[in-house]
Amino acid sequence: MKELLKQNISNHIFISENERDLFCNLFEHKSIKKKNFLLEAGEICKFEGFVVSGLFRIYHLDKNGFENVLYFAMENWWITDIDSFTNEKPSQLYIEALEDSEVLLISKKDKEFAYINLPKIEKLFRIMTQKTHVALQRRMIDNLSKTADQRYLDFIEKYPQLLQRLTNLQIAAYLGISHEFLSKIRKKIVNSG
Repeated sequence: MKELLKQNISNHIFISENERDLFCNLFEHKSIKKKNFLLEAGEICKFEGFVVSGLFRIYHLDKNGFENVLYFAMENWWITDIDSFTNEKPSQLYIEALEDSEVLLISKKDKEFAYINLPKIEKLFRIMTQKTHVALQRRMIDNLSKTADQRYLDFIEKYPQLLQRLTNLQIAAYLGISHEFLSKIRKKIVNSG
């Protein structure tokens, strides 16, 4: 269960096997059934999670009840509400399993323990945070400067493995467009190809 996590860590930093095992042993395994929530708005997020198998969507509901998907997290991805987790305040996000899923969760207390006792783990999370900031910045720029058509084409190029696992409604919520508009984009692409 923890082999994928160990591989993920090794992809970011060099760490001894003993240090890596000690860190990985701080994680708790949890199974989440499809359509169940790992986190709901109003709760305080008490974990950072690593997806071992399955698929999650992390989203916010606006005042009109419209879903705004921040991101999808599949195998080998990390999930949390970083604001709620860091500041111990009620979450504005939902983390929902789109498939039966397996996750490894670490608490804030155990993460702090790792920072103090395994200094390389702080480097691991710094590197991952920087990569997340880069991805968020690129997504914001794309949302401001690209058409919905181009954002959809970018999505299917960047995440081809997600295309078959998501509904059009979920993809539309990620792109910030209506389901109907996404259908028009898809039809236009098929007709132009």
